Amino acid sequence: MTKTKPVFFFVYTSMITIIVPILNEAETIKKLISHLIYGASQDSILEIIVVDGGSTDGSQEIVKNSDLKVRLIHSEKGRAKQMNAGAKIATGEVLYFLHADSYPPANYNTLILNEISKNNLAGCFKMKFDNAHWWLQLASWLTHFSWRACRGGDQSQFITKELFFELGAFNEDFIIYEDNDLINKLYARNEFVVIQEWLTTSARRYEKNGIWKLQYYFWAIYVKKWRGASADELYQYYKKNIA
Repeated sequence: MTKTKPVFFFVYTSMITIIVPILNEAETIKKLISHLIYGASQDSILEIIVVDGGSTDGSQEIVKNSDLKVRLIHSEKGRAKQMNAGAKIATGEVLYFLHADSYPPANYNTLILNEISKNNLAGCFKMKFDNAHWWLQLASWLTHFSWRACRGGDQSQFITKELFFELGAFNEDFIIYEDNDLINKLYARNEFVVIQEWLTTSARRYEKNGIWKLQYYFWAIYVKKWRGASADELYQYYKKNIA
């Protein structure tokens, strides 16, 4: 029997908390904060929580000197731990998790709340890289499909706070792949939507490591997880080949 999803009616009275984990992001965080503030109508953005995992490059000072809506907190290093720390103190009904080098489309807050109003309680944007390499452009195009294999944390993640904690938040055993672990839980419940607007993310990791080499390693991590690899096994593979 098909399970009926509960219907929520807090649409435009809802407030969004944006949560950004950082570690040495002095080159990107100021630009991102400006993008988030000026790229959205402010009536539904309650706060931006930047969670620092121990930066030593001046990132913390940049955040402290930002807009009044921006809060800086500190956490143990690790994206899952950092994002959970932000979620625990968030006061918005909708959480929006975003990497420091990913820029959502204009009016992203309205787009997210439109989905909430349709009872789509979690999802992401389709994503494009800021690099014209044909493979990265193809990978970008594929993200507009709803296929599970086309998902990743760089696409950002919105989710109601109630659902986030119902699912147990991010699994802090995962040093990497924490986004995908949560996405897997959402797909298992048929609770995920891809908003058909472009988020732009940096290709800096591909440019640093080599496009084909890094793509191979990412595929290997995906397959290892599918075959039952533990969180620590994934991290050891990542640390050996990518970090």
